[in-house]
Amino acid sequence: MSKPKMFEKPTGAKDYLPEAVRKLRHIEREVLDCMRGWGYEQIITPTMEYYDTVGAASSTSDHKLYKLLNNRGTTLVLRSDMTSPIARVVSSLLKESDFPLRLSYHSNVFRSIEEEAGREVEFFQTGVELVGDSSAEADAEVVALAIASLKAAGVERFKFAIGHVGFLNGLLGEALPGRTEEQELLKSCLLGRDYVGYRDQLRKLSLEEPVRAELEGILRLRGGGEVCEQALELCTDETARASISHLCEIWDALKAYGVSEHVLIDLTMIGDFSYYTGMTFEGYAADLGFPVVSGGRYDNLLAQFGRPAGATGFALKTTRVLELLGAESDEEEERTLIVYDAAGRDDALAEAQRLRGAGALAVTLRADSPSDELHKAAEAGSFHYKGLRYTALQTYMAGQVTKGGSAT
Repeated sequence: MSKPKMFEKPTGAKDYLPEAVRKLRHIEREVLDCMRGWGYEQIITPTMEYYDTVGAASSTSDHKLYKLLNNRGTTLVLRSDMTSPIARVVSSLLKESDFPLRLSYHSNVFRSIEEEAGREVEFFQTGVELVGDSSAEADAEVVALAIASLKAAGVERFKFAIGHVGFLNGLLGEALPGRTEEQELLKSCLLGRDYVGYRDQLRKLSLEEPVRAELEGILRLRGGGEVCEQALELCTDETARASISHLCEIWDALKAYGVSEHVLIDLTMIGDFSYYTGMTFEGYAADLGFPVVSGGRYDNLLAQFGRPAGATGFALKTTRVLELLGAESDEEEERTLIVYDAAGRDDALAEAQRLRGAGALAVTLRADSPSDELHKAAEAGSFHYKGLRYTALQTYMAGQVTKGGSAT
């Protein structure tokens, strides 16, 4: 393998320049403030975790984990999500805390990928976990909060799709009893949104025509609350019917939140069916072809850490939101350039400190005399100098102070 070039980065790694960082931090602050308004308190967990605990419990497939060894030969992983680390904390440091727990986070996560264009191995997520509440009300809360968070981030045009893992598990179990491998194959097609492949697999199976038509009919189960009624008519399996009833309760709560206009019930949407146990959802921005937020119910995870409890949550893909909105900051920053010579240094630096203490931005520059071009630029109002935009110029030169073009 050839040695990396001096300025080369690992495939999938990305640098963020100042404008992008300002925008990313703005999105982060707005979203976390929104979450805090709903009662969610922020938590920070380590970048590295033990593979045998958090790594093994993660929803991320093993080949996508970044693994490393510590000096004792123990396998560690870079966190690939935040849900498993939070489950560890809930079961240890917060084991005496009463349920429900509402926790939020903003963190970078790491996932190994094939060398594909546009895919990142390190990206940022902002999300919540609602632990210790198995109700439909809890599921509706995280969906409604995900919608509020996306709005807080500045995304205006989006649509959410919600489904339920239990519906498909029950329906496929009823239609294909004992045929686990074929059930998993059909679910994999749905997980990958491969509806053509799903239909092809149905045709290859030895099924009676009514059963095949029933399983193909789920591809049309998309819409509003009426989908729940249609799904109840489609199957008799108790698990599937209980799942639809739960989804109906979520829908009713979302109407009460006033956000049902943003939501589409899609019973082909199952998320990672090996990880999620109930409701799942994804949020798509109008101008982006992949989800900017995803989440759902995962009632089995906490038991792996010794504190069984129902849990639900979501992750907002902050890096994708940044791509969608653009790196330019919406904030008009007022920044003052203070130029001084040896005689004016004390007063200039004192003024800079005063401005910073008042929350303003101040940049100081030692110069024998400011250029005429700089004075002319400042007279026009805001101006650019050395790559930064300024809204005011002050000079402290030869004992004379000039602010905004006037001597004082």
